[in-house]
Amino acid sequence: MKIKFTKRLGLVITAVAIVLCMIGYIGFKYISVQTGNRSKSTPTLYLHGWGASGRSTNSMIAYAEKHNHAKKVLTAIVSRRGNVRLFGRWMQHDKHPVVQVVFRDNKENNYQLTSKWLKNVLLLLKERYRIRNFNAVAHSMGNLTLMYYELNYGETKSLPKLRKEVNIAGHFDGIIGMDDTPNKNSLLKNGRPERLNEYYRYQLGQRRHFPKGQVEVLNIFGNLEDGSNSDGDVSRVSARSLKYLLRGRYRSYQEIEIKGPNAQHSKLHENNQVNKIVGDFLWN
Repeated sequence: MKIKFTKRLGLVITAVAIVLCMIGYIGFKYISVQTGNRSKSTPTLYLHGWGASGRSTNSMIAYAEKHNHAKKVLTAIVSRRGNVRLFGRWMQHDKHPVVQVVFRDNKENNYQLTSKWLKNVLLLLKERYRIRNFNAVAHSMGNLTLMYYELNYGETKSLPKLRKEVNIAGHFDGIIGMDDTPNKNSLLKNGRPERLNEYYRYQLGQRRHFPKGQVEVLNIFGNLEDGSNSDGDVSRVSARSLKYLLRGRYRSYQEIEIKGPNAQHSKLHENNQVNKIVGDFLWN
């Protein structure tokens, strides 16, 4: 009996060892897929707004997957301390790779800090996949995170280069109810806002660091046509002040106004008119 028990125990141990080896092999294969050279690809990062999460960019990404042959390859989760974890698979053959960025602290409006978090995302993407370039689609607060990133790190040669940026409902010079009021500000003949908030003043002071002649810019903003000249949260003036801010720095610039009820601030990232414009700009 003792001999039979010993043999059975030996078989069990052998079986467990084989299973562990298989798991280790599969794990190694999985990890190997998660790293590699994707330097010939240009991923597009989607950045959500204040108080939002991945849900606010889900429909935009789904539209891109359906109509533009894009694929969400990774989700980048950024902790409250700025640590980044990547989830997903980025295969060599993925044509228009998308990375969905999610900030756990989604109400942080210190853009010096959130721009550093974005830098951490790009550093990890470069380390894991050797990316050289990237595009970005930003909504609401994500626009200031992206802008501060470019002003603070856009000239850093060791970081991937931004090639195309889509700004949706960007509050570059104020938010209604906080530091802006409907129809109280205006653009001068040269495009400069008449009233400047503290964030805009900072951006103006740092604009020389935005990489010159490198970035194609698409600025999309809303107008409810209710007399407020805004999307309910961001005025046309605040959004359009981007052009003056980046004058002489962008490679190309275009702005598109979305009108009507579906131009409301949060509805802009659920609007297929916007989705089509974004897809055509990025990939067609």
